[in-house]
Amino acid sequence: MTDLTTASMSGDLPDGCRLVLQPGHPPVLQLAHGELPAPAVRQSLTRHGAVLLRGLGLGVPTDLAQVAHALGVTPMAEREGFAARDDVGQGVYSASRWPAEEPMCMHHELSYADEVPGTALFGCLRAPEKGGATALADARHVLGALPADLVAPFERHGWLLARHYGEVGLSWAEAFGTDDPEAVSAYCRDHAVEHCWLPDGSLRTVQRRAAVVRHPVLGERLWFNQVAFLNEFTMDPAVREYLVSLYGPDALPFTTFYGDGTPVPEQVVAAVNDAYAAVAVSEPWQAGDVLVVDNLRTAHSREAYRGERDIVALFGDPVRLPGHVRPGATDRPLRDIQEPS
Repeated sequence: MTDLTTASMSGDLPDGCRLVLQPGHPPVLQLAHGELPAPAVRQSLTRHGAVLLRGLGLGVPTDLAQVAHALGVTPMAEREGFAARDDVGQGVYSASRWPAEEPMCMHHELSYADEVPGTALFGCLRAPEKGGATALADARHVLGALPADLVAPFERHGWLLARHYGEVGLSWAEAFGTDDPEAVSAYCRDHAVEHCWLPDGSLRTVQRRAAVVRHPVLGERLWFNQVAFLNEFTMDPAVREYLVSLYGPDALPFTTFYGDGTPVPEQVVAAVNDAYAAVAVSEPWQAGDVLVVDNLRTAHSREAYRGERDIVALFGDPVRLPGHVRPGATDRPLRDIQEPS
């Protein structure tokens, strides 16, 4: 990528640039002359919740850090990730390591943390042969598509994320960025995460968060959580059954509950995923593309794909949402982490 020039203008597009709006696709801002019209990008982000920048010629991972800097996005370190990534420096990470043949369901990055990224950037260094698009879903429309009686208990009680850092999935050292148990315990205490160290050295955590929040700028209600994506019923059924048979239900790497500790039924998980699918939009990646996402307003997913795919990510603009952290986990999950089977 050549040296980045930021066009200084109040939301207008420079000559040769155009914003393409098509049903079923996110807005695509076609750029020219290596200019990044930062005010126009921010304006599109506010208006549409996401915008794909085409024409920057992203070439190496740290080019994404240059784009973030030009847009005024403050990078943040990832903690509590659910899948392994490579840290390539300057706040840039590889895409989550996830099997190419398995789609990754809709989610908001780190919606279970106490401080969440307001903005997510994704850059395409190599587009796959087939598939692999990063699809998007507007959290306002997802909320509107869900039945009121499904939303009500989540709005009343929030949701719980229960995790087990053991033999399966991400290790606690990878997730928390340290191999010091004391540092992990301090992090959990400071970030409203209930935790328990088990005799075998593994870690269980539970955290309670709001499932519906208000956008801090727009004031609109959003379905903002990972209730479906991190629920055990989103796993391949054969994988789930195998893990339960081998380790027991309490040792799954993650699952979710209603905020009062009640298990989330499989049909609720399916209904949430169906609502995401009903409002999803996507655009095939081209090498050099950058996707800028309002992480609060817009969920993202990843299609299955074939061929080499090289996507990098940067998360930034950290924000603490009023009422997002709900006090205390509840009886059932706490009992589970304190009395391991």
